[in-house]
Amino acid sequence: MTRTLVRDVTMQTGSTVTVSGWVNSRRDHGGLIFIDLRDHTGLVQLVINPEAAAAFALAEGVRDEYVLSAEGIVKERDESLKNPHIATGGIEIVAETLTLLNKSEPLPVSVQDDGQQSGEELRLKYRYLDLRRPKMQERLRQRARMYRVMRDYMDGLDFTEITTPILANSSPEGARDFLVPARLHPGKFYALPQAPQQFKQLLMVGGVARYYQLAAAFRDEDSRADRLYGEFYQLDMEMAFVEDGETIRSLMEPLIKSLVTDFGGKKLLSDVVPRIPYQEAMDRFGSDKPDLRFGMELTDLSDTLRSTEFGVFKNTLENGGVVKAIRVEGGAGLSRSQIDNFTDIAKSEGAGGLAYIKYENGEPVSPIAKFLTADELAAIQERTGATDGDAVFFGTDARVTVNKVLGRLRDAFADHFGLKDPSVIALAWIVDFPFYELDEKSGKLDFGHNPFSMPRGGAAAVEAAEDKLTIVADQYDMVMNGYEICSGGVRNHNPETLYKVFGVLGYDEAYVEAKFGAMINAFKFGAPPHAGCAFGIDRMFMELVGEDNIREVVAFPKNGSGVDAMMQSPSIVDDSQLRDLSLVIKTVE
Repeated sequence: MTRTLVRDVTMQTGSTVTVSGWVNSRRDHGGLIFIDLRDHTGLVQLVINPEAAAAFALAEGVRDEYVLSAEGIVKERDESLKNPHIATGGIEIVAETLTLLNKSEPLPVSVQDDGQQSGEELRLKYRYLDLRRPKMQERLRQRARMYRVMRDYMDGLDFTEITTPILANSSPEGARDFLVPARLHPGKFYALPQAPQQFKQLLMVGGVARYYQLAAAFRDEDSRADRLYGEFYQLDMEMAFVEDGETIRSLMEPLIKSLVTDFGGKKLLSDVVPRIPYQEAMDRFGSDKPDLRFGMELTDLSDTLRSTEFGVFKNTLENGGVVKAIRVEGGAGLSRSQIDNFTDIAKSEGAGGLAYIKYENGEPVSPIAKFLTADELAAIQERTGATDGDAVFFGTDARVTVNKVLGRLRDAFADHFGLKDPSVIALAWIVDFPFYELDEKSGKLDFGHNPFSMPRGGAAAVEAAEDKLTIVADQYDMVMNGYEICSGGVRNHNPETLYKVFGVLGYDEAYVEAKFGAMINAFKFGAPPHAGCAFGIDRMFMELVGEDNIREVVAFPKNGSGVDAMMQSPSIVDDSQLRDLSLVIKTVE
């Protein structure tokens, strides 16, 4: 008989069906044995009577996670015995035959979604068992549905899905490459692609008008809650004959909105997705990926306190720095130890300390209040909008540092006061990123992001700008609830402009040719203007389904140390394999 999925059994009342799955639980009531059988679609109760002698004898010996097949009649349960907590709770299968498909040893991890799951490291070691949990099964199905939505959308816009090479060349994406030694070319290496960037731009030169793929990308970066170690997946796209980033943003935005509401079942904070210039985002929120579900914007008090005699503020302002503040509604209720914790956060981002004012019973209460005049205190309260019960926290240093400190505190305060509504998705496009920036270590000029982005105004803008830090790129990110989920830009498709932007950093044409020869040479043969972007699928999916840990949304993730605990990789390889690759392992002191 054809196997019936558990979810379909409720429609088969009175029929004889065959179901297969794992023993979720077994209960022996003397004259009857009850087995909850689980497949990937749900649970169903089997009833085994002594009259079915062979089935009953087998049922007496089964244990949790044995694999069974059962044939029997679907019957409606008595009203008093129905279970409203499962989809099949109104019926049961009276088993006539029972077949043991495989036994199971006692499991080292729980496969129940009952809040008693094993620790993450053990779950990753036995991931094939952890995947049996109904929640994990649902995550895998949800991810597949998300892929279908994305493919349907892109196909509907006449994009062509094209796969690009995995064994590629090293790229200037900014992270460490995973290198693969080339056996046939001793001493040379492939690199796993950090992104399909160069290949998709070459597709534009090749006459492909609209390209996309659900691409694997690889970066040797440390893992964290919102970033997998090693490999990640992205919806990558590129479009020819595009000269303005707004074309791409307007094209892709409906897909993301649909994923939020139709797929994720969440509410958009606003149907209008704001376009926020990078510098404005940094000045208002202290971050280029602001969470817009809550306010708490940064207030610049530099002009207000320009004449202050308070030494800390005065010295900063005289040395070209800024004084900014953030109002925390309800912050007056923070304890001394809680403020100390926030101070530690501020210090971890480069602050020397954390000055604050609490507003209690109509008065400003603060260790620094005595150093400020009544007019200054009144101006601070007016500018920040603070009222009784609030607190104002200050940042004072160079603008970049202050923005970074207060941006980190803004996020921490929102966590503390529960301001991040998980049912709401706030989207924003961050635009006009700096084309160049100063390297923190060397102090030298470097690319802000992707050197293949087009500077606004092209080569003429690069030549005309006396201060190269004022040049902005037609580059854009999409932000979702404080996570960067997309990065893209209009591409620099003109060889002369490419030479120009590298030349600003002291690189000559020979360097550019040697490093990016395929791209440069291709652009010499009639490259159309083009633009595109890539959406991080793992990070976006994590937020849409309400997970806090990105390792919960992929089938086989590495742990926080970059180790596959299940397959025990990375691993030591045989000396013969190393010889084939012309490699020798040396211990670095």
